[in-house]
Amino acid sequence: MSIPHTHFDGLFIDGAWVSLSAGQHEDVINPATEEPIGRAPVGTLSEARAAIAAARRAFDTGPWPRLPQAERTAMVRRMHATLLRRAEQVIPMMVAEGGFTLPLAHAMQFQRPMELFAAALERSLQPSSRALPVETAMNPFNPAGAALIGAGTVVREPAGVVTAITAYNAPLLINLSKLVPALLAGCTVVLKPSAYTPFSALLFGELALEIGLPPGVLNIVTGDAEVARLLTSDADVDMVTFTGSEGVGAAILAQAAPTIKKVLLELGGKSALIVRADADVQKAAMEGVFQIANHCGQGCALATRHIVHNSIRPAYVATMQAIAEQIVIGNPADPRTQLGPLIRAASRDKVERMVQQGRDEGARLVCGGTRPAHMQRGFFYDVTVFDDVDNRMRIAQDEIFGPVASVIGFDTDDEAVRMANDSRYGLYGGIHSRDPAKAWEMALQLRTGGVIINGGLYRQNDAPFGGYKRSGLGREYGDGWLHEYTQEKAIVYPIGL
Repeated sequence: MSIPHTHFDGLFIDGAWVSLSAGQHEDVINPATEEPIGRAPVGTLSEARAAIAAARRAFDTGPWPRLPQAERTAMVRRMHATLLRRAEQVIPMMVAEGGFTLPLAHAMQFQRPMELFAAALERSLQPSSRALPVETAMNPFNPAGAALIGAGTVVREPAGVVTAITAYNAPLLINLSKLVPALLAGCTVVLKPSAYTPFSALLFGELALEIGLPPGVLNIVTGDAEVARLLTSDADVDMVTFTGSEGVGAAILAQAAPTIKKVLLELGGKSALIVRADADVQKAAMEGVFQIANHCGQGCALATRHIVHNSIRPAYVATMQAIAEQIVIGNPADPRTQLGPLIRAASRDKVERMVQQGRDEGARLVCGGTRPAHMQRGFFYDVTVFDDVDNRMRIAQDEIFGPVASVIGFDTDDEAVRMANDSRYGLYGGIHSRDPAKAWEMALQLRTGGVIINGGLYRQNDAPFGGYKRSGLGREYGDGWLHEYTQEKAIVYPIGL
């Protein structure tokens, strides 16, 4: 069966499709079947340079940054509507390309991004300028004369040419998290997706043509690390936004430094879920399994360190095991499937190495730790739970990006907070307790960009997302989302003569 949006002969540059030779294409495989779903174009430095030049021209001389905000928002709103109309085509593509289960693809990988998209559209219409107070001052050219009186206005202007480099684990969401605020702010964009999930980005070329986006405003290229290095270092690029690993994020900071670019980074995490002695064990354990089973653990904000009070730790671990062993693993295109594959063999190899590391360090394997025996094809791995983990172990400190939980015991709340903060990451965290006031107090002590108490709401359009420490710089979503793609300018003027 042909998968929609998996047939692109070229890259989208300066408002048109640029064809590449037959040798500049490679297979994109379904991680559940290991079979090709299509061939994607692979760009070179030549295409990347052309895309940057197109974006530069569109920003410097084109209409997009100069349009009234209402007109820009109206055009981007058409992109939202067009994407909604294509839902029945886009969702099967995401399942085949990214390995998402059907419920995950529908709810968290399509519906949720579209809700955030809609929120950004409305937020873009709110006034972005603010008035400075009226002030008086001595006239330096006539000190004995009348004082001066004046005021000012602070305006926000688009940051300029933005390169957006995105990850495979939530491609539509991550692509939208870059494109939507950048375009609404008046920036021009060069988008480079992961080689594992190129189709979730290339489809935006079709959308750009359909809604009539001016040439050069959105450009989409693919390619290797050399292409990415150009996109993060070229002097014609004003801002880089990246979602991915901390190591690549650090490299991007270094590459952007010589030209002093603005950089927005959403990086890795090793989030801690604190389960206090008074917690509802069943509810906490259900969330604990959800955190590692959600998209096979391929989420930067997922809680993989479970810091559990020793008085309830045996019950918590036993409940996690019972739940994990009931999870249905299989092809994500099957509606019965609850756990799909990892993205590639290399990802599964890394998980296997880390699981062995946990064993070698003395952690106790409770369940999982193997490939599911009934899945002969695809990059599947069982939900895995370790108990008796020391917070200093590698499985407690390093991001595994797979369905692996490390359960760590504690005796006091202060100890739990110290262990949660004892990480080079600081993206997210969670607390389970029947004492919401105490949970709130502990949440304020966690050095993370977000904390979910008792499972949270599972959606919050106004919540900013981003991390402390090596989990990144800047925030996506929320009130300041669009502001990340702007610069502030103060214009000061006299009042009167």
